[in-house]
Amino acid sequence: MLTLTPAERSELRAQAHALNPVVIVGEGGLSESVLKEIDKSLDSHGLIKVRVFGDDREARIAIYEAICAQLKAAPVQHIGKLLVLYRPKKDEARKAAAGAKGGLREVTIVKSHATKRPSVNKVMLKGNERVTAGGLVKKAKPRQRSTKKAIG
Repeated sequence: MLTLTPAERSELRAQAHALNPVVIVGEGGLSESVLKEIDKSLDSHGLIKVRVFGDDREARIAIYEAICAQLKAAPVQHIGKLLVLYRPKKDEARKAAAGAKGGLREVTIVKSHATKRPSVNKVMLKGNERVTAGGLVKKAKPRQRSTKKAIG
């Protein structure tokens, strides 16, 4: 099971406030298909809400702990019949492992207009590309070399 610091848990609770439940566990309880769906949702969203039907509080807590243990997720919050779970996305883990090695990076370009809403575009840039002040993607210019150094 993944563990979180209280500050991380508080931040995730704030983010989860606006979410709707993506998986519903019915009266039948936690089945393999429900676990598989929760796993897919955690892979794609990272932070999810799960609604558990049933009036037995101990059963809901057992389901909560079973989900976290089997899917290696972190328990964030349990309020009534709603469970909030977190597991880092696989893409985020891959990006963190890549670090500052270069390669592709995602950049958000916002172009403001006087009469319309600003347009927002997400673009993948290569290592030798940059974004101009006008929002255009250009290749970086080769570094100029000093003629004095070339002669000597």
